[in-house]
Amino acid sequence: MTVAHLNAVATANPPHDVHRAFETFVEGLLNERRDKALFRRMAGRSGIEHRYSFFEPVYDPNGFVADREGFYTPGAFPPTSKRMARYAATAPGLAADAIAKLDLDPESITHLVVASCTGFMAPGLDQVIVEKTGMNPGVERSVLGFMGCYAAVNSLRTAHHIVRSTPDARVLVVNLELCSLHFQDVPDLERLLSMLLFGDGATAALVTADASGLALTDFRAVALPDSAGLITWDVGDSGFDMHLSGEVPQRIQKAMAAELARNDDGGILRGQRPEDYPIWAVHAGGRAILDAVETGLGLGATALQRSRDVLREFGNMSSATLMFVLARILASRPASDQAGLGMAFGPGLAAESFRFRTV
Repeated sequence: MTVAHLNAVATANPPHDVHRAFETFVEGLLNERRDKALFRRMAGRSGIEHRYSFFEPVYDPNGFVADREGFYTPGAFPPTSKRMARYAATAPGLAADAIAKLDLDPESITHLVVASCTGFMAPGLDQVIVEKTGMNPGVERSVLGFMGCYAAVNSLRTAHHIVRSTPDARVLVVNLELCSLHFQDVPDLERLLSMLLFGDGATAALVTADASGLALTDFRAVALPDSAGLITWDVGDSGFDMHLSGEVPQRIQKAMAAELARNDDGGILRGQRPEDYPIWAVHAGGRAILDAVETGLGLGATALQRSRDVLREFGNMSSATLMFVLARILASRPASDQAGLGMAFGPGLAAESFRFRTV
């Protein structure tokens, strides 16, 4: 049977580091001194040092932070229509930047898979990418939308199935998220702490039957019972409104511990022990999420280091984040025939996972 391989992953980010500016901006939105102090403490423990956006932060002598174009003006945050117009204006260029770094012949691509949950446009991002990069207009296109962080796994699964059914396929997988388009003008501490996590980024990956990179073994989804309301992502009048419950890390830790205890063929571990997987690719959804996976599965202190590095350097870029982790795995040139386990979490509350082997 044909085996699909993740041959290469390239990454791209917008030019402006907005993390520290956002921290200052949020303190201006909070009214209570206690909330300000708690926000500063939680920001210091976030494990994030940088996040990127197309919005250029500016400072005035009084310490107020905003973006240069006035997109986010307190009391007058833009409607969803303006945010979608900005998505359409900037997303294709960021996707093209990531694709260019793969240094491949665009006409060699037979299939295009695009995953994004932070914007809608028509003609679609997939169609604009084809035209902008010079791909064959007849390339087969698939779009995965509004799935959230675990869309990375679903995009790889789609490419995996395409290659297995069409062995000569060359599948380009693009994951692109502009999370900074959806900041909300609210004084609610929990929601502002959720916004503290997110940044913008894009990846382009090549999946073929060529035996190089990471061999994609299998994919599996597990839904946690009674958890549908813990992560939600709604289209509102002022952008897309994310709800990320503070219960999420605890529920994930319990679920991982249950998986470890059960350890049968039907679970995430596929009947194996954590030590059977020398390489881990876990979505860097936040420091608490990574801590929950590490504790629940009893992993070593360095098992999720690549994920923690991505979180520190870029924040949570939704579906692009896991692909950043996989890019680092490939760049490290691991020894051949090592087993790996990847996973990401999102609305449902669901865990999408896949196994791979180094080639």
